[in-house]
Amino acid sequence: MNAFLSTLKSRNAVLYGFGLISLIGGLVCVVLSLSTTQQVLGINAFIKPTKFFVSIWIFCWTMAWYTGLLPQRRKVRIYSWVVVVAMIIELVIITGQAALGKLSHFNVMSFVDARLFNVMGLAIVVMTVWTGYIGYLFFRHTPSPVDLTYLWGIRLGILVFVIFAFEGFVMAIRLSHTVGEPDGGPGLPVVNWSTRYGDLRVAHFFGMHALQLIPLFSCYVARRPRLVILLAAFYVLYVTFLLVQALASKPVLAYLTT
Repeated sequence: MNAFLSTLKSRNAVLYGFGLISLIGGLVCVVLSLSTTQQVLGINAFIKPTKFFVSIWIFCWTMAWYTGLLPQRRKVRIYSWVVVVAMIIELVIITGQAALGKLSHFNVMSFVDARLFNVMGLAIVVMTVWTGYIGYLFFRHTPSPVDLTYLWGIRLGILVFVIFAFEGFVMAIRLSHTVGEPDGGPGLPVVNWSTRYGDLRVAHFFGMHALQLIPLFSCYVARRPRLVILLAAFYVLYVTFLLVQALASKPVLAYLTT
């Protein structure tokens, strides 16, 4: 573990450091969730900040690992600080609104709430576009001595991540993630995805975590780039199916109850 952390830090100290801060922030939110009864949409107010802190920790360390392979160090530094600034904006607003017992996403109840939601959206767009640019650098260059199969995993993982990060606009336009009823109904443990109606967060989640899953497959399972490309194609089809299913107002586990 120490060797892994040392390597990670050497590859991208900025994202490594902010990822560590995010992990600590997630643990703090867990403690806060145990010390308050305040709820938002029927669940403890600090559950959502906890999930975002953990997700950003994973994202930062993932991109720290990948960007350390690129020779364009100046561009990587700019990207790293773009991520840090964007994620600080995101986490401060989400945690602050939670502390006030308010929604952070889809909240247009007041001028201030609506502007905060817009600022979060802008920050995420900038960060996602920059992540797409990092993906472009991996397509344009072949970092040495990276295995070609693993390189294709990184390329396609970033590509699918960017596509389904922008799928979040479907939720933003609707001002909700549940299709068929208002947000806040019964949900699965931890993730809280709706068990009664469609939930757009499912495709968003699996699509964005292609960033980790496809490269892991390319590193430990696949032996040729062709297999990675094939997996990525099937993965996109599967996540698209999850999106269509949600838009049809069907819950993620609909096939188990029909």
